[in-house]
Parts: sequence; C-alpha cells; structure tokens
Amino acid sequence: MMKSEGLAASAGGAAGKPGFPVVMTLFAALAFALLVSLGVWQVHRLHWKQDLLARIAALQQAPAEPLVVAMRRAADGVDVDYTRVQADCPLIEQTPFVRVYAVRDAQAGFRIITACALTGHPYGSILVDRGFIAQDDAAHLTPGVQTLRAPIIGVLRRGDRKTFVTPDNEPSQRLFYWRDIPAIARVLGVTNPAPTFLMLESPGPMAPGPIPAPVPTDIPNRHLEYAVTWFGLAAALLGVYLASLWRRRIG
Repeated sequence: MMKSEGLAASAGGAAGKPGFPVVMTLFAALAFALLVSLGVWQVHRLHWKQDLLARIAALQQAPAEPLVVAMRRAADGVDVDYTRVQADCPLIEQTPFVRVYAVRDAQAGFRIITACALTGHPYGSILVDRGFIAQDDAAHLTPGVQTLRAPIIGVLRRGDRKTFVTPDNEPSQRLFYWRDIPAIARVLGVTNPAPTFLMLESPGPMAPGPIPAPVPTDIPNRHLEYAVTWFGLAAALLGVYLASLWRRRIG
C-alpha cells in the first residue's frame, strides 16, 4: 500500500510539472524570425535610400551630358537613372501628349507626356515628361505653337510601375495611371522608344503649361527608425518568451 502511494505521489509530481511548450516555442520562433527579417530588410532599404539620396545630391551639381551618350550606355545595359542630359527637342510643345495621373503637394493632377524624335541614337524616340499640371488646368491644355531653339535639359528616370492597386490605363482616353512606355509610345505614334523618360527641367513652358518637376524635393528616409522598431519588437518577444519559460520552470 505504501509503495503504491509513493508511486502515485511521484507520478503526480511529474504530471504537475508542465512540459516543454513546443507549440508556443514554434510560434515564438516564427514570429522572431519574421521580425528580424523585417529589420534586416529595412537595413538594406536604408543603404539603398542613402545611395539614392547621395546620387540625387550629386545630380544637382552635375552638368548635363548629351542624350545620345546616355542612350548608348542605356543600350549597353548601363543604369542611367537620374542622369542629367540635354537634347534637341524643338517640337515637344507642339506635339500631342498623354496624361499620367499624379499627385503633387497633396494636389491631384497629371504629368504631361509627349515624345521627342531622335536621330543618330540607338532608339528612335524618347518620352518627355513635361511636368505636373492640376486637373482643372489640364482641361484647358492643348499643344502649343512654340518652337524651342535651345536644347532641353532634364533628368532620365525609369518611372513607376503598376501595382495591385493601380487602375488600368485608358489609352483610348490618352489617360494613364502607370508609365507603360510601349503603350504610351503607340498612342503618341512613335516607334522604338527608349526604356526611360526624360523628366524636363528647363525650359519651363508658358502658363498654363505644366510645371517641370523632375526629381522629388523631399524624399523621406526613416528606414533606420523602422529597423530599430522591428529589432526592438524581436528583442521584446524574445524577452517575453524567456520569462515565460522561467515562470514555467519555477512554477
């Protein structure tokens, strides 16, 4: 009788002590790995943003090079994004254009895109972003009659891409929501377009023409803050998990 009671007491003590929390550990490990990976991703984004800001800062002081030189590099696969160039496009204010929906300084409007024919280039044309115009002013915008005698100066940009929330383009209405270069070129009637846009800096068109806006004036860089947040959450999660294990052990 006494032996059986001892065995029961021993079994009860073992049963009363909680086992290793496998499920909790699995979920904690997955959450920890996710938080750390998000922090690492933000560190990578921080380095990318710092390089981008340095490139833009250098651009502000860089002289404009001939467009043909940049286009030859682009044809060879060299990244020419944010390169300042100059080109002869005397008719860009006279040629037809399309609108690309945009928001600038919390104001809805459009970017006005036309085409510049190229000769002696690897490409037959390049799309020129003449700048931003508010929606109300865009209704009154028509091709002008001015011929530009001096070269235009601008910045080469790849442009944005379609995301899952971007509306479909409306080529029949000359309205675009993302920069589909082949589709825009077809609407404008040009062939062999360059795989980049020339974002006009100067000369600025006459009112009510679009306002040149080649490079964002304020590019936020909060990736370090975001990285610290994700790593901090990972550390907090690890602390909670270890504290839970300690309570289970001494409980």
